Amino acid sequence: MPPPSPPPDAHAADYPVDCGPVPLGVVQAASGDLTGDGRPETVALVRCRSGSGTPPSGIYVLSPGDRKGDPPRVTATFLDPKERMGVTGFAVRGTTVSATLLGYSSLDVPRCCPDLQRKVNWRWRDGKFVLTALRPANSV
Repeated sequence: MPPPSPPPDAHAADYPVDCGPVPLGVVQAASGDLTGDGRPETVALVRCRSGSGTPPSGIYVLSPGDRKGDPPRVTATFLDPKERMGVTGFAVRGTTVSATLLGYSSLDVPRCCPDLQRKVNWRWRDGKFVLTALRPANSV
């Protein structure tokens, strides 16, 4: 039996994010066999490295490149920075990716201080990743 393949390197991928003159940074990455195919995927939390403020985040699933030596490729987008949300509590546990998404209720809310949050999970089901928003705390 061949040894298991290593997970994709989050720092070697090309993400569909335009940061202008500032670099894109990988804030956090975690790996696991999310699709059950025996090969690990990597989930990367990325954002532009601005000098101030709270830049929006992106969450991407990476799979190995098509050929040996190819960089990892983005195969799913969980959160696009264009949605202008932040992320905290990012984790991969087994086949579940979880995060708390941070947002703004209006344009009047300062970008430093999100006033909305929602815990979410993504899981592979029926050939695609499915988003589940968890009930807010103290809800019935």
